[in-house]
Amino acid sequence: MSLPSLSSPAALGTGRRGEVLSADCPSRNVLQHVTSRWGLLVLLVLMKGTCRFGELRRNLGGVSEKMLTQSLRALENDGFVLRQSYDGVPPRVEYSLTSTGIEVALHVEALTDWIEGNLPRILRDGTATATSKRRPLQAAR
Repeated sequence: MSLPSLSSPAALGTGRRGEVLSADCPSRNVLQHVTSRWGLLVLLVLMKGTCRFGELRRNLGGVSEKMLTQSLRALENDGFVLRQSYDGVPPRVEYSLTSTGIEVALHVEALTDWIEGNLPRILRDGTATATSKRRPLQAAR
């Protein structure tokens, strides 16, 4: 008897890990949403508290309305962001992190803190590697 693939719908509710290196693993989509340029930054801003759309856009310099909307929808569909609508004139919409969103945002924050703390070394090493003369790869004989 064979076990279902870890990325199959039957296995997803079992608490087992996915296979992110597998082309059909659904965790790839979630990882893409969380680590996208704007998804990552949305999570960081929402860690500070609930925000309206315009407030989020002002905090994320350079994001277009379209990209912010797409990022928020993806994170909402993944269960990381809660979208709350309020009646009124004009209607008001607020975004906040769910408990799962807080968990993933803490990991994103740790990664961001590490990058920012090591940025001089990263830039130095990256520049040194990019500008160093490398021997061309030899074809296997």
